Amino acid sequence: MNSAARRIGRTLALVLPVVLVLSGTLAVTAVPWASTATDSQVLTAAAGQAVTKTAARAPEEALRKRLLVELQEKDPGVALTHLQEATTKRPSLAKHCVSIARDLGRAAVAKYGAAHRAQAFSRPVCDTSFATGVAAAQ
Repeated sequence: MNSAARRIGRTLALVLPVVLVLSGTLAVTAVPWASTATDSQVLTAAAGQAVTKTAARAPEEALRKRLLVELQEKDPGVALTHLQEATTKRPSLAKHCVSIARDLGRAAVAKYGAAHRAQAFSRPVCDTSFATGVAAAQ
């Protein structure tokens, strides 16, 4: 009796994973992931989330807008300091730092009317991208 139970257990241990993998593979291939008809649309479970993500502003765009307003109200030095602090707090914003700093440089030239006045606020934030934005606005 003990050897029969052991033999059944070993057989199930070998056969059961194979059956589960095959049935999972067959189930995935049977689902129509891509429709051939052009007028039908398949929605996934994440479709509702995509709408809310596009409705909300991206964090880098919110930061860009906030810093541009801050540049107009105060000065570019304060905005650059806050940009550096934001990228230090949230490293995911670092890849957008260059473009934000360039936009701040262009906005500084627009605010002060002269590149040399805007360049006075230049700092080595985001690899001197602020200075690049100032130079591009000339």
